[in-house]
Amino acid sequence: MARDQVDMTPIESRDELVAWFEAGCKPKAKFRVGTEHEKLVFTVDGHKPVPYGGPRGIRALLDGMQHLLGWEPIMEGENIIGLADVTGGGAISLEPGGQFELSGAPVETIHQTCNELMAHLAQVREVAKPLGIGFLGLGMTPNWSRADIPQMPKGRYKIMTAYMPKVGTLGLDMMYRTCTVQSNHDFSSESDMVKKLRVALALQPVGTALFANSPFTQGKPNGFVSFRSEIWRDTDNARSGMLPWAFEPGMGFERYADYALDVPMYFIKRGDQYIDVSGKSFRDHLTGKLIPGERATISDWANHVSTIFPEVRLKRYIEMRGSDGGPWRRLPSLPAFWVGLIYDDANLDACWEIVKDWTAEERQKLRDDVPRLGFKATIRGKSLLNLSVETLRLAEKGLVRRNKLDRNGRDETRYLRPLQEIVARGITPAEELLEKYHGPWKGSVEPIFEEYAY
Repeated sequence: MARDQVDMTPIESRDELVAWFEAGCKPKAKFRVGTEHEKLVFTVDGHKPVPYGGPRGIRALLDGMQHLLGWEPIMEGENIIGLADVTGGGAISLEPGGQFELSGAPVETIHQTCNELMAHLAQVREVAKPLGIGFLGLGMTPNWSRADIPQMPKGRYKIMTAYMPKVGTLGLDMMYRTCTVQSNHDFSSESDMVKKLRVALALQPVGTALFANSPFTQGKPNGFVSFRSEIWRDTDNARSGMLPWAFEPGMGFERYADYALDVPMYFIKRGDQYIDVSGKSFRDHLTGKLIPGERATISDWANHVSTIFPEVRLKRYIEMRGSDGGPWRRLPSLPAFWVGLIYDDANLDACWEIVKDWTAEERQKLRDDVPRLGFKATIRGKSLLNLSVETLRLAEKGLVRRNKLDRNGRDETRYLRPLQEIVARGITPAEELLEKYHGPWKGSVEPIFEEYAY
C-alpha cells in the first residue's frame, strides 16, 4: 500500500476531486512505468512468520535498510513502518501481516525497473541475512494460518481489520496472507485513460492466469491456481471488482470520482492519528457532516482513493492489480507485458478490437472463472491460453517498436520470456507448483521456502 498523502488543502467542491484525477494527464514523452511488489517474510530457521519487534524482527529489518540506504524513515508514533527515497521516488512499506513491499520509482524503461529490483534484492539480502530472515515469491502464504501472522503497528490496518469481517468473508486473508505484483501506467488525456482502463479491465484475467501462483492454503492444495484472486471476490464488493459501468457511455474522470465518492471510507488521518470512519461516505465528509469542524482535504481524497480495490484502479495513473506475486525473474514481466500493450497505440487499438464486444456478464464470468481454471477459462469460445498467446505476441511487437535499448543494445522484449515460457508449457505457475507438490516434494510445501525464496 502506498504511504499516506499529506496535503491539507481543503476541498471546496466535487469538481476539485475530478480535477485531481485529471491532473494525472501527461504528454506521451513523459510516460513512465512503476512496479510494486510484495514478498512474504519468513524465518530461515523454521519458516515461521516474522514478528514486528525483537532483535530479528521486521523493525530491525527496516532499521538496517535505513542505515544501508539512507532513505527517510516513515514513522507512526515510535514505530518505523516504511522508508521513502525522497530523491528517486521509491518507497518501502509494510502490508498488514508484515509482507515487505517495494513501491518502485516511476522510470522510463523496463531495464530501469529490472535494475531497481536487482538493487533492492541485493540490499534486502544484505540486511536480512544476519537477521536470519528470508523472502518468498508467492501469491499467498503456503502454510501459515491467519492466527499465526503478526499484525504490523499501523493505525489504518487496525481500522481495516475491524471492518473487513462486516463486508466479506475473506478480507482478512487478503490483508494478512496475500502478495501481489502491480504495475502503474500513465495516460495522456481523458479519452486515453478511458481506453486504457477498459482494455486493462477486460484483459486483467490474462494477467491473473499468467502470474497465478497461490495454489496452497495451510499446507494443502486449495483447489485454485490463484486463491489470491479468489479472495478478492469476497473481500468487500463495494470497493472491488470489474467496474462494469466503466464501459458505459459517459465514462471519464467525473464518473470515476462519483464512484469513489460512493465507496465507503475507512479512515481520516489527522497528524499521526487515524480517525475511524469505516462505512461512512466521502460525500458526507465533503459537506462537513462527518466529523464536526473537520473539512475534507486533498490528502483525505488521495488516501480514500488508495483504499478502493478494483481489478484496475485509477489514481493519477492506472494500476494493474490482478496478478499474484512471484519469483524474482517474473516481476519485470508484468510491467513489460502492459507497457507493450497499452503504450503502443496500434496495440491499444488491437486490444480494444479484441474486447470491445464482450458483455459485462462475459467479462465478469471470465474474471470469476480464472482463479480456479487459469488458462482453461474461456470467453466466446476462446480459451484464456489462446488469449494469453495472442496478447503476448502483441506485447512483444509493441516492445520491439518502442525500441528502448539497454547498454548492451537489447530491447525490452527479453522481460517477456518468463511469460512466453509459461504459455509454451500451457500451464500456470501454480500448476507447476502442484506438479512439484504431488511429485518431488512428496505432499509437502516446505521445499517452497528453499526453491522459491529470493
